[in-house]
Amino acid sequence: MNVLKPHRQSTVFTLISQGISHRQIHRLTGIDRKTIRFYANAASTEAADGDSNSSTLATGFLVAPNVENPPPWPPAISRQIEPKRIPKLARSACEPHREWIQAQVRLGRNAMAIYQELVDRRGFTQAYNSVKRFCRGLRRAEPEQFDRLEFSPAEESQVDYGEGAPTRHPVTGKYRKPRLFVMTLCYSRRSFRQVVWKSSTQTWARLHEQAFRYFSGSTHYVCLDNLKEGVLKPDIYEPQLNPVYAAMLAHYHCFADPARVRDPDRKGRVENAIQHTQSTALKGKRFESIEAQNAFLMDWEERWAAPRIHGRAKRQVEAMFQEEKPYLRPLPLEYFRYFKEETRTVQDDRTVQVNDSWYAARPARIGSEVIVRIFERELEIRDMTTMALLRRHPLAYKKGEVLLPDAERIFNPSRQSRQILRQAQDIGPNAHALCQRLFDKRGREAHKSMWGIVALVPRLPARIVEQAATIALARHISSYKAVRLLAEQMLAQALARLEADTAPPLTQQHELIREPTEYAEFFRQRSDALNP
Repeated sequence: MNVLKPHRQSTVFTLISQGISHRQIHRLTGIDRKTIRFYANAASTEAADGDSNSSTLATGFLVAPNVENPPPWPPAISRQIEPKRIPKLARSACEPHREWIQAQVRLGRNAMAIYQELVDRRGFTQAYNSVKRFCRGLRRAEPEQFDRLEFSPAEESQVDYGEGAPTRHPVTGKYRKPRLFVMTLCYSRRSFRQVVWKSSTQTWARLHEQAFRYFSGSTHYVCLDNLKEGVLKPDIYEPQLNPVYAAMLAHYHCFADPARVRDPDRKGRVENAIQHTQSTALKGKRFESIEAQNAFLMDWEERWAAPRIHGRAKRQVEAMFQEEKPYLRPLPLEYFRYFKEETRTVQDDRTVQVNDSWYAARPARIGSEVIVRIFERELEIRDMTTMALLRRHPLAYKKGEVLLPDAERIFNPSRQSRQILRQAQDIGPNAHALCQRLFDKRGREAHKSMWGIVALVPRLPARIVEQAATIALARHISSYKAVRLLAEQMLAQALARLEADTAPPLTQQHELIREPTEYAEFFRQRSDALNP
């Protein structure tokens, strides 16, 4: 207890005599409430003894007779008078307005707004602090209730990362804690554990695959948190999964069910499994290699974790796993093919560039973006929106290689011979022979004449072009214009013969043709009717 100076003692006594509470005196003067209580009790004791010669009555302030050993606090007056203590809320001046204040607190209004309305509309005469303390008591939250999650066999598994035991790093030689991956089957609580030095998208997916192979089957759903290896964009309604991770789960007929952000209770099975592994299997241990730690975890799971009686289920974990095992989804025959996904823009030659090589991207439009999945020995080009497969190519092994078929090239003078001859072969054998003779005689310079002969087909029937090529071969004609003239003449002759064969003969006698006298009589009658 602090001994106050005379002027501060006088201030305390004056405020106490005016009936101001200890809390308000502490706010006005900054004096500790215990000190205020000591001087108030001393003053009340001297007043009760009637000692008019005391220092308090004579001088107006109190000097404590023994500061080092102050007298014990007297019992509270309320306890001496009342046999039972009144509840704290019952002593509040806000108690008559309890129901109204509770409704305002549920609406989210603060204590100041409630106090102002109490003063304006309900005639409240007490201090704001009374309302603030009353509202604080009403806002005491009830403990949050949690549901006990139950799962069917093979319905769900939960995955997460933790920290493994200190292990000697192969590069630095120092002990470091690797990442501990745990997958737990929700029904049986059987777990797969493995430690890795670094995590990546492929590492995360491969650990899932190894867990499925360890359990000899996959579950319908996998619950995970929102780490980048699994979820690119967390969302409470439609989270965006990592493409490699999503494709791996689809390969094993499994679906991801990410938990909400900062909601670890959703995957409590694996959280408990990680804690159990760290506190029981790995506590206080060190390993010289990561392989040694993985071998120890596998042996510990088979020898101790699986045969144990689970505390909540009250059953053996291995027995529950044998019940769950027939319900696991069967594994595919092949392992998942991992890939790296990139975004590329289609260039003006309808190709995309990947690792210093070019690949055909038809039917993707020029300037559009496509998804490129790079596998170990091939790549796939997919549509950006629908993910539909557009093209598949083997990986190029030389820099600068262009994997573009000749049929998709717009024009390439050095590689058009086979394309022209193939189109000529579609017209007929004589057209192909004529183009081949032109190429043998003139070389690449004959491409233009060959293109002209082949280009006649859209305008003229292929049969006519084939007949013109037959005549050109017989006459040793090597000019495109001559072949075109022959084809046009043959087409004109064919059309003339067709018109001659189909034109009807002229006649003057037919049942539909009337006599001229009948037409004359008709015109005469109409003329008389118009001119009576």
